[in-house]
Amino acid sequence: MNLLYRPLSLVISVLGGVLASAVFKRVWRAVSGEAEAPEATSPDHRTREVLLAALLQGAIFGVVKAGLDRAGAKGFRRLTGKELDD
Repeated sequence: MNLLYRPLSLVISVLGGVLASAVFKRVWRAVSGEAEAPEATSPDHRTREVLLAALLQGAIFGVVKAGLDRAGAKGFRRLTGKELDD
């Protein structure tokens, strides 16, 4: 059954990345007032700001990925009546 889920999982992952990126940009703009998050190698930003951006980005991506993975698995289960094998 996992073979049927793989294409759906791939689409969910791509959409999740796009969604997480958009959410992060909005949150970063609201938190910092800057349009773009600092790059890790940027000499124009303090280490604390770079690490905060990385922490926030990782948290958002993790939550979006887990939420979409969970929704995809539940939707697959509802449509097929089958559990996904890990």
